[in-house]
Amino acid sequence: MTGLAVTYLTLSHLRSHRRTELALDGRPIAIYGPNGAGKTNILEAMSLLSPGRGLRRAGAEELIRRPEAIGWKVTAHIKHAVQIHEVETFAEPGGTRQVRIDGKASPQVALGRIARMVWLIPAMDRLWIEGAEGRRRFLDRMTMSFEPSHGEAVLTYEKAMRERNRLLKDMVRDAHWYTALERQMAEAGVRIMANRHKALEHLSAAQEGAETAFPAAQLSLIHPDIDLPDTTEALAAMLDDGRQRDVRAGRTLIGPHRIDMDALYVDKQVSAALCSTGEQKALLISLVLTNARALAKDTGIAPLILLDEVAAHLDAKRRAALYDEICALGAQAWMTGTEANLFDGFDTRAQYLEVAEDETGSRAELKEPS
Repeated sequence: MTGLAVTYLTLSHLRSHRRTELALDGRPIAIYGPNGAGKTNILEAMSLLSPGRGLRRAGAEELIRRPEAIGWKVTAHIKHAVQIHEVETFAEPGGTRQVRIDGKASPQVALGRIARMVWLIPAMDRLWIEGAEGRRRFLDRMTMSFEPSHGEAVLTYEKAMRERNRLLKDMVRDAHWYTALERQMAEAGVRIMANRHKALEHLSAAQEGAETAFPAAQLSLIHPDIDLPDTTEALAAMLDDGRQRDVRAGRTLIGPHRIDMDALYVDKQVSAALCSTGEQKALLISLVLTNARALAKDTGIAPLILLDEVAAHLDAKRRAALYDEICALGAQAWMTGTEANLFDGFDTRAQYLEVAEDETGSRAELKEPS
């Protein structure tokens, strides 16, 4: 299997990092140091090498290092199969995030074609017991890893829906105002649902026969009101038929934005929402690894994997199993933890990065495993 790895990474004036420069050899990266030192900021910088707003969903202005308040920049050399791409993403104060690939201005979606990426962060720990919005976001991030253009379809749908909702709140009843917007929603909505179903098929296939220490999760999509049609014409007709109801509600009540995702702990035949906290965490790790296996099978290249504070929630046996699975995939995983010994199961299979903070900001230094 050919490889995907970041071999050079620079953070400039991003969050707590004034300047951090790393030369890497393609192995997994074990990042350790005290809380607040800036470990997760490195993972966030990595996540900005993919389409979207990164693992914290931060706006460009939020990423600026204070108090300097000058533009931030992330630069990376990404080895993709036999090619090496130079990727830059940056923003000036008050500006939007920009992307350059090999010196040329590029749309964000182009990042997804170079560096497929999956991640797990502590904010996802309550995924199965909180609202559906977070589960949809998790689903769409997985879906976008298989189909980078999925993000564009979601943005197109949401923009048209916002305009339709504005008309609904203003109680506009003239059908001519709605027709074009509903057509846009239907075209994008059908693409969204097809992409989501295809992603679940990839994940299901990747779990079959997989040798893993983590529990299998069976995913399904649920619409709270009605099954959605799979053609543009039928979905547009459904939106048209429901318009008067939507006027009374002041918002769009059917569509892909109402989809929820359920996960079943296969061995126990129990919904993830009813599992223990530890089981829910194990299911999330399982899904991230399954996503990575599916991408490796589909593209021939394992994705970059970002895991924030995952090791601390696992016993030594499960930690070792996680590291073995990452290495078996051939993936460059970026992982954080407070102590270096949390990554003992890697030995020399990983590079170790110590992060600390002083009066100048975060500093990072590569170390040899002890």
